[in-house]
Amino acid sequence: MHSIKTKITVVAASAIVVTMIIAAAFGVIAIKDIGTESADKQLTLLCQTGQKNLDSYFNDVILSVGTVSAYVEDDLDGLDDEHLQAHLDRADELFKNLEYNNAILTYYYRIDPEVSENAKGFWYVRGDDGFTEHEVTDITQYDTSDTSQLVWFTVPKATGKPVWLPPYITDNLGARVLSYNAPVYYEGKFVGVIGIELDYSMLAKLVDNITLYENGYAFIDDPDRTIIYHPHMDIPTLEKHPKVPEEMIGQQGVFTYEYEGVKKKAVCLPLRNGALLNVAVPVSEINAVWYSWIKNIIFIFLALLIVLILLISRWTRQITKPLSDLTAVAEQVDAGDYDARMEYDGDDEIGVLSKTFNKLTAHLGSYISDLNDLAYADALTSLHNKGAFDITINNMQTDIREHVNRKIEFAVCMFDCNDLKSVNDVNGHDKGDIYLKETAAIICEVYKHSPVFRVGGDEFAALLLNRDYRNRDELLRLFDEKCAEKRKDARRAWEKVSVARGMAVYDPEEDESVNDVVRRADKLMYENKWNIKGRVRGE
Repeated sequence: MHSIKTKITVVAASAIVVTMIIAAAFGVIAIKDIGTESADKQLTLLCQTGQKNLDSYFNDVILSVGTVSAYVEDDLDGLDDEHLQAHLDRADELFKNLEYNNAILTYYYRIDPEVSENAKGFWYVRGDDGFTEHEVTDITQYDTSDTSQLVWFTVPKATGKPVWLPPYITDNLGARVLSYNAPVYYEGKFVGVIGIELDYSMLAKLVDNITLYENGYAFIDDPDRTIIYHPHMDIPTLEKHPKVPEEMIGQQGVFTYEYEGVKKKAVCLPLRNGALLNVAVPVSEINAVWYSWIKNIIFIFLALLIVLILLISRWTRQITKPLSDLTAVAEQVDAGDYDARMEYDGDDEIGVLSKTFNKLTAHLGSYISDLNDLAYADALTSLHNKGAFDITINNMQTDIREHVNRKIEFAVCMFDCNDLKSVNDVNGHDKGDIYLKETAAIICEVYKHSPVFRVGGDEFAALLLNRDYRNRDELLRLFDEKCAEKRKDARRAWEKVSVARGMAVYDPEEDESVNDVVRRADKLMYENKWNIKGRVRGE
């Protein structure tokens, strides 16, 4: 047998453990959500910062090209060599007066050879001392209708609108650039191209500086989701540029994907040149942050649990001895020694329990024989009591099991006295006893062929068999009428019998046991009680 001390300690420790597990579970979920949300915000903020930095370069280019192209189209006043050369000089001066960021490598204004063979245009390249003019590319060596050649010129000529071009190698400089180019028209005729080329390496440095955690990085891909720059890939040397993983295709904002067996979280935002900036970090590194918090919480919880168990164990020692003494005396009484007494006389709950126990054992012997005689009778109403009801129910259940093929018909009617507590509180328990006796009398009068039981303080039950079972509906109405007549003729509260009732008929298809019928009758009785209370409130 386990001691009281052990049981109290186990119960208390179990309650604490369950509470801590629940608290820890909520804590883990909260920490995980906070950690995930924080990581999402960091990734998004980092990607937005990189987007703004890169877009500032692109915006400068768009603004510069837009300003010059608007000017030159308005400035054109003829396509002969003299007018074109004067026009180019003015455009050259405008370009020189513009401010350029460090990423801009070249700017140019090229005239289509089909318009003029002499007025070719100009091309300026950034050097250590600023922009210096460079010999222009001989466009006549290319087929300007083939957009796979001389893309900075052929593509805007073919599309007829400003366009960003993906990274390419300049023919004369051998440098990797990306450019923004706008076509120039005069009276609907294509004249040439104005463009600015960005130094690819400068933009790569900006992307390389976007890092998060230990292995987070950023990369750029084009609208077709082909990677055009990646800090871990030497893209220019590859014969075919790789595409992003399929899980990334169509994604923008925050999302997760897997690459080479590593699950990653990423943020993807569009850039002004049509490309996409991606910032990615392994999910394991994000999780590592809140994993450490969870470990700390578990450690603290375990430490608290040990301390609390020690405190509980120490506290239970204070009540163990008197309870052990009480157990010993109870065993003596169980053996028939009704003279056994508790010696503990403290003024706490155990002391009160000890005194009450001593009084109980002092009178217990004299009551034993009387209790045996009255074991199954209710002292107040002389009806069968709850013990008799349980035995009857068990016997009926046994009868049902033993006679499966025989149709057994019975019903259970449950009764509950309304407002008995009010009668007891206002008029005294002696008047409440009268109320109970009157109720018992009406039940017995109506169900004279059925066993009636008092199964609780204000609850009664009747088992309807044979004649009463066949007339059950009529008897139920008769019972309601008897109660109504009693209330009508009564002048005092304890004579106004109001009884809620519920009747359930045994259905072998629905009821697995007699207790199922009792539960249904009890449920119907409570429904009737609420209906009665509703009618009373509505009067």
